[in-house]
Amino acid sequence: MQPISGTTRLAGVIGHPLAHSLSPAMHNAVYEELGLDWVYVPLHVKDEIGLRRVVAAIQSLPFMGFNVTMPFKQAMLELCDEVAMAASMAGAVNTVHCVDGRLVGYNTDGRGLLEALKDEAGFEPAGKDVVICGAGGAAGAALVGLMLAQAASITIVNRNIDGAEELLDRVRPHMNAVRVQAVSAMAAEETVRAADLLVNATPVGMRPDDDSPIPVQWVGPGQVVYDMIYGRTTALVSGARAQGALALDGLGMLVAQGATAVDIWNESKQVRASRATMRAAAEAQLTAHEQDGR
Repeated sequence: MQPISGTTRLAGVIGHPLAHSLSPAMHNAVYEELGLDWVYVPLHVKDEIGLRRVVAAIQSLPFMGFNVTMPFKQAMLELCDEVAMAASMAGAVNTVHCVDGRLVGYNTDGRGLLEALKDEAGFEPAGKDVVICGAGGAAGAALVGLMLAQAASITIVNRNIDGAEELLDRVRPHMNAVRVQAVSAMAAEETVRAADLLVNATPVGMRPDDDSPIPVQWVGPGQVVYDMIYGRTTALVSGARAQGALALDGLGMLVAQGATAVDIWNESKQVRASRATMRAAAEAQLTAHEQDGR
């Protein structure tokens, strides 16, 4: 780790809980590799009142930027001075760049998902049929990323159909030729079976006893299943693999979205944060958690 001095700049992640966050390990490893005099720290915030207080303080401190994770990605949208179009469309901010006291919000999750799909599954969304489970900030980021990547059709599957429709209404003016629809989870079987890609953007699977967000019998060979949850093999991933689908967890997306944040903060067009370095640090941290029994 780089030595901390009077010139060290700050970065971090705001969320709750953060005990298992891999971001500090990933970021600090790549800062050292890039020779950046930065340090990345967890910023535990329990509620939106705390979020506002921490964000206000950050504007007076030497922060390069910060990440935002559950459950504050949507609330952060309101606290930025400027928001990139993809983040506005997604309805969530997960990366903030501190520029001359102003907060510029981005959403790097969509780009992270696309990068992980290409690198780990050789999957290109253009012309493909996609199903996204969920209608929150993560689902919004996936929807925007896949829409901009020119998927042929995108279906939002959610238990609350109103939430799915609200998400589609927000991005509908930007949809161009992409066909979109919202379907309740109970009526999604035919759509899921016909999809080229299924993305789980819900928190279902984060707990060891969670079931799959959709019946795994609906997926099979020739399909790609991407679960944004990382650090455990979820019921969706294990079940999809048993059904013959190519199923991946969310570690690649976590690494890619984090690396994209570093690239934004670093503002260097010549130097790109190493995804391999960040992934190795994340995997080492996961192993340490397992050995600690956490």
